[in-house]
Amino acid sequence: MSFSKKVKEELFKVIPKSRHCMVAELAGIITLHGIDSLEHDSNDVLNRKVFTLLNKTLNIGKDVTAFNGDVLFETRKMLKLSDDNTSVDELVLQQPCCKRAFIRGAFLAAGSITDPNKGYHFEIVCFNDKQADLIIRAMSAFYVEAKQVERNGKIVVYLKEGAQIVEALRIMEAAHSVMELENIRIVKEVRGTINRKVNCETANISKTVSAAVRQIEDIKLIDEKLGLDTLPVQLQEIAQIRLDYPDTPLGDLGQYLDPPIGKSGVNHRLKKLAAIARELR
Repeated sequence: MSFSKKVKEELFKVIPKSRHCMVAELAGIITLHGIDSLEHDSNDVLNRKVFTLLNKTLNIGKDVTAFNGDVLFETRKMLKLSDDNTSVDELVLQQPCCKRAFIRGAFLAAGSITDPNKGYHFEIVCFNDKQADLIIRAMSAFYVEAKQVERNGKIVVYLKEGAQIVEALRIMEAAHSVMELENIRIVKEVRGTINRKVNCETANISKTVSAAVRQIEDIKLIDEKLGLDTLPVQLQEIAQIRLDYPDTPLGDLGQYLDPPIGKSGVNHRLKKLAAIARELR
């Protein structure tokens, strides 16, 4: 089962406690999915939730599972639907809890989330700008800043940041999905940190090895052209130590001298050797 489907399975089971929140969730489902689509849809789970909420708000009876004339009339009246059934009066979304329910309904009707192991993307596909604007403003009440883009003639409200998607799931009351996504985010963050450290260490090792190779080449060139015994004692010592310990970092190389010297002292002497080698080339 995909992550998106898991989220919806969890949200189908969430039933608001207050009638006004049930109305708001119905508004989200019906305006984003469409009454005609609900009547001919194969999504039995979504239909069951719609008629469960309608029974609790309008007392239509548990056996009613289709929009007959009376049910349709009462539903449109209760939700304050526009003539085309694609928008509602904002009075339906006055309270924060109603905004929460409306977002949940909109997501159940037209939303999806990509597999968070592959990337972070949350979206709700709207019929028009008015729907998108209503969803964006509802989310902003909870400090979730959604954006919108046009795609195939429709408006898509979307989130791209993991933390914002977690908050959106929290708003919709998908508690188990929040925990699952947070666990995935933690694992990805730890892996990212480890990879960055490994890459950094690899780069440092590569840099150290490259520097050592150049230093050894310089020393061999000097030995071939002049002979190391022609160098000052300090340069002879560091040249021999570098040849004896080709893989040792500069900070440790100076400890083999008597008396020991620090990294800057080693670096200074090796630079002198490099300057001599440049003149010989």
